[in-house]
Amino acid sequence: MGRMSGADSSPRASYQATIRQAKRIVVKVGTSSLTYGSGKLNLTQMEKLVRDLSDIANQGKEVVLVSSGAVGAGMGKLGLHQRPRTIPEKQAVAAIGQGILMHIYEKLFAEYSQTVAQVLLTRSDLMDRRRYLNARNALTTLLSMQVLPVVNENDTVAIEGLKFGDNDTLAAQVAGLISAEILIILSDIDGLYSADPRRHANARLIPLIDEVTPDIEALAGGVGSSLAQGGMVTKLRAARIAASSGIFMIVASSSQEQIVRRVLEGEEIGTLFLPSAKKLDARQRWIAFGSPAHGGIVIDAGAAEALIARGKSLLPSGITLVEGSFEAGDVVLVRNSKGDEIARGIANYSSGALEKIKGCRSAEIVKILGYKDFDEVIHRNNLTLS
Repeated sequence: MGRMSGADSSPRASYQATIRQAKRIVVKVGTSSLTYGSGKLNLTQMEKLVRDLSDIANQGKEVVLVSSGAVGAGMGKLGLHQRPRTIPEKQAVAAIGQGILMHIYEKLFAEYSQTVAQVLLTRSDLMDRRRYLNARNALTTLLSMQVLPVVNENDTVAIEGLKFGDNDTLAAQVAGLISAEILIILSDIDGLYSADPRRHANARLIPLIDEVTPDIEALAGGVGSSLAQGGMVTKLRAARIAASSGIFMIVASSSQEQIVRRVLEGEEIGTLFLPSAKKLDARQRWIAFGSPAHGGIVIDAGAAEALIARGKSLLPSGITLVEGSFEAGDVVLVRNSKGDEIARGIANYSSGALEKIKGCRSAEIVKILGYKDFDEVIHRNNLTLS
């Protein structure tokens, strides 16, 4: 639940020392923070950010910048006033804008003797275990060389089904990938409010969120500006990923002076999301967030209770419905009888096989299918609760 700050004590005081001691930081900056309404780059804002990050790096901290703005930069170059709608148009505009964006970053960081490197990722880079490790090794090697990686989604080649979709999610995935201690998401909003501050004058900034609950998610609005893809919804999704990785996340306004330095000094700015008490391991995070679900399995109340309360594996006897088409080894959603997602896991059987053995006991699998690779449809070690 989210806790409001009181008048006599700070809810964030006990975390300030941990934040100040953080060594590895991921900073994400959104399109609306880097561009004007026209779509052209806000060079003054970019210069302030670069100076701030360079100063942090000079302190011996390792910084990764996840930067939006490629499509906005491309729009400015082409004189477009509306975001492109088709995938080929988005890819073309991003290809033009990414070069412009990186060129400006390189020139600005060079003024502070900071070397930068461009890293473009797609979701498929983190879905495959070998490519995941390659991406991790590349980023950590750059940091060991005192190089500041500038990361963005590779919009030019990413297909819709394999896109992160927003750089908030990408930033959270990158933070988990390199085992960062803090993720700072800079936006055109100050943090999470108790209501939409644009519509409610009495809306209050929530300084601390210890868990992203359905009540917290209900506070999130829709998308932001016309140039940005994200909004508070995507930031809460990023917070869930960061929390499961044991990472602090802070959402703050990019318009404030030296915002990154002030956050890392423990100043109470924006909204702080706490890491989860139960950190998922890398495999569980991959199941929960790294791979798209290829189908679904609906289970009865007894099976749901066994998964959630008793930590059991999913057996075929508890399955009432198989949704979609998937193969053995694919990640699938697990839903309760009400249709609510309660878990994700790696299926041991294809959807076709599950249609035949759903509702049956494990001892009957070999008689029905002619073979039995596993007693479990999803083993507990390959399942992550939602």
